[in-house]
Amino acid sequence: MPSLRGGTTEAKDANEEVQKICDDIKSSAEEKAGKTFEIFSAKSYKSQVVAGTNYFIKVHVGGEDYVHLRVYKKLPCEGSTLSLHGLQMSKVHQDPIEYF
Repeated sequence: MPSLRGGTTEAKDANEEVQKICDDIKSSAEEKAGKTFEIFSAKSYKSQVVAGTNYFIKVHVGGEDYVHLRVYKKLPCEGSTLSLHGLQMSKVHQDPIEYF
């Protein structure tokens, strides 16, 4: 069930679409973090419908380390392009995905 405009969905397990978003945005995340991630595996996410979609994604980056991404996906009529709007470092598996 889609979320109401403005609110985020409940956290869901990452799927192929969310992993593809992570694959496409990985180089931007590495640039923002100032490091290279050997592993970049989406684990869970929330989404928010706005004039496009915000994705808040928990990504496993190796060992016990996780990052949280905020990725904006434009509407299909605007090309469905992705942009990294935020990155939170030093997360662990138990950290909930929050709006940021």
